Amino acid sequence: MLLRGRLTPRRKVLLAVLAAVLLAVGWAGWAGIAATRGIATADMDWNGDGTVERREVLQAFYAVAAERHAEGNRECTTFRWYRSGETIRVECRTVFAEQ
Repeated sequence: MLLRGRLTPRRKVLLAVLAAVLLAVGWAGWAGIAATRGIATADMDWNGDGTVERREVLQAFYAVAAERHAEGNRECTTFRWYRSGETIRVECRTVFAEQ
């Protein structure tokens, strides 16, 4: 009689896929990819034509980096192409502290 271990081939594949997804999300967070920065889908108009296409949403997961910085009560997010570093746009907002 052959006893099977708890890690069947199917479970091993599932574990490997989950590990790969976890590594990909970790890398995206470390690299500053826009999808990990809480950017709304409506703000993913990277070519500036006024409409958000499926291609542009997908680019937020691999091609666009977002860097946030603050100066006083002004918070800005700079969107850049990940490979070239070319700036796509800069969005700034003023934040008032509660008193």
